[in-house]
Amino acid sequence: EVQLQASGGGLVQAGGSLRLSCAVSGLTFDEYAIGWFRQAPGKEREGVSCISSSDGSTSYADSVKGRFTISRDNDKNTVYLQMNSLKPDDTAVYYCAAEWYGSRCPLSGMDYWGKGTQVTVSS
Repeated sequence: EVQLQASGGGLVQAGGSLRLSCAVSGLTFDEYAIGWFRQAPGKEREGVSCISSSDGSTSYADSVKGRFTISRDNDKNTVYLQMNSLKPDDTAVYYCAAEWYGSRCPLSGMDYWGKGTQVTVSS
């Protein structure tokens, strides 16, 4: 059974930091790109960041560039999202998802999804 377990969310003040983790099991981890997505109340789910399966290349939404950093540890089957300089607009449920041999993590093209973790940034 494929499982993606997101953790690390919480309540933080604006300007603070959080590190999210996505622990993956049940698949060959290094064959999958892993993406982070988020959904705020009343809004559609959107892509935040992606790390590819092949060369570890990364991409970010414009809204988080320079503040968020994605990384992967293939030995631990885990992907991290370091979030710095958090803003109230970053408040959302954050999800991780896997794309087989992917590099772009398209919202409609992910193969597996995990349950989300809530991030709340207070002003």
